Formats: sequence, C-alpha cells, structure tokens
Amino acid sequence: MRLPLLTLLLATAAAAQPVNTFTPAEKQAGWILLFDGHSFHGWVDPNLKHPPAHSWTIADGCIKTVPHAAMREDLMSAEKFRDFEMTFDWKVAPGANSGVKYRIQDVVLLDESKLQKGLSFEGQVEFEYRHRESKREAIAPDGSYQEYPVAFEYQVIDSVHHPDARRGPQYRAAALYGMVAPTQTADRPVGEWNHSRLVVQGRRVEHWLNGVKVVDTRLDAPEVRASIEKRWKDAPGIRALLLDLPAAESPVALQHHIDEAWFCNIKIRRLQ
Repeated sequence: MRLPLLTLLLATAAAAQPVNTFTPAEKQAGWILLFDGHSFHGWVDPNLKHPPAHSWTIADGCIKTVPHAAMREDLMSAEKFRDFEMTFDWKVAPGANSGVKYRIQDVVLLDESKLQKGLSFEGQVEFEYRHRESKREAIAPDGSYQEYPVAFEYQVIDSVHHPDARRGPQYRAAALYGMVAPTQTADRPVGEWNHSRLVVQGRRVEHWLNGVKVVDTRLDAPEVRASIEKRWKDAPGIRALLLDLPAAESPVALQHHIDEAWFCNIKIRRLQ
C-alpha cells in the first residue's frame, strides 16, 4: 500500500508516532492538538468569514497557504494563550516566507483600495489602527486586502533564497523576526521538513529549531525595544502596543505571506 507522502517524509523510525496525533502522555501533560490533519477545528477558518478569504487549505495532512491569494490573512487559533509551549513542523517552497505570530496585540485590516498615498507599510498600519476605515464587509468582490496582526514572529522562511532573509540574520529561519537573530543556522535545505519549538513565559521567549535553542531573549530586552522603536518610529500607536504589551493573552497565528508554506504536527500546552 502506498503511504501518504507526509507520513513518508516525517517518519524517522518504524515506531514513529503518527502524524498530527499526540500520545496519552502528551494529553496527560496538557498538550492540545491544534491540527487534526483534516479540518480547521481549533482555528478561525477564513473560508467561513464574510466575505470568505480562500487563503488557507488542507492538503496531504497539512495546513497549507494558498499562494498569492487576493484576500490574505493569517490563520488564527480559536483559543487564546498566555504562557505556553508550542511545537510544529514546517516547510516552505523555494524562495518562500511565512511565520508563526504570538503575543498578538491587535489585528489591523488593510483594504488595498483604501491605502493612503505616500505612507510606508508601517504608516498604513498606523493609519488603519487609528481610523479603522477598512471594513471587511465593504470589500469589493474583486478587491484585495490584508489582515495584519500586530505581534511578534517566529520566522519561517527559505533562509538562502528569499530576499528578506538576505537582509540580515535577524530575518532568517527561527529568528525573532527583525529583532533577534538565531545564534546558529539550524534549518534544513528548502523543501525539507523542520521541527520548531516556541516557549513564551511572560516576556521571556525561546525559539528552538530542529532540537537547537537558537533564540533566548525577552520582549523587553534592549535590542528588542530598539528594533521596535526603529521600525515603528513613525507609528506611535503600534509602537506602544509592542512596547507595553497590554494584551497578556492572545491567539497564535500561522502567517500568510503570499508564498507557499506547509504546517503540521501543531501542538500547544499552557504553562503555569
């Protein structure tokens, strides 16, 4: 019998745990299976919103982006989390970019037809955060929009070929995006599966990649605050959200960044 491709790729031994499942011990330890392999149960399905955003699909036992979707939004978990540990497997197409967002402080809708002339992306986010002129129900049938979570990001990317990754190490796989670079290169060649672990406790965060801890920092560390101040210098509202973190708990989100990316084996547990 021909085994599913995903099972073949992820199985590392004869007794490998089935994909998108967890053991009784994991369940006893408080782990939640965020993806069952065949449905969006546990997530806020963009396909069921009005208007629907056909930006995510399920294929070969994976949650997968629909590349170049006109209505682009991240996939949000239905539950909110404060302190947590999360594990997930991922891969990206050549030259692709994605991520996992956490400590989400707000979600800003950007209707392409309402963008303000002369503003940077950060300026557009600030304008919509303050004025909320974009309305989902008012988007034209042939319109295009983006939902932007104001958050921190575990970077998922082709570290070799994507232009963003070539900007510097703080944009490569497993980085705290744009803020803290991984201490070493631990991602596998593009197209292969990677295993990630994310630990968030208060303002301390750890990013792990393929068994290696590559980021251990705080969201109020000087380099993190300096990065926020620099990027959002002309966006005081967004800057304050990221510096002050008024929302102590939030969903986690898989990022839709136009490109093709796959996620599976997504598990999370709350930390006391």
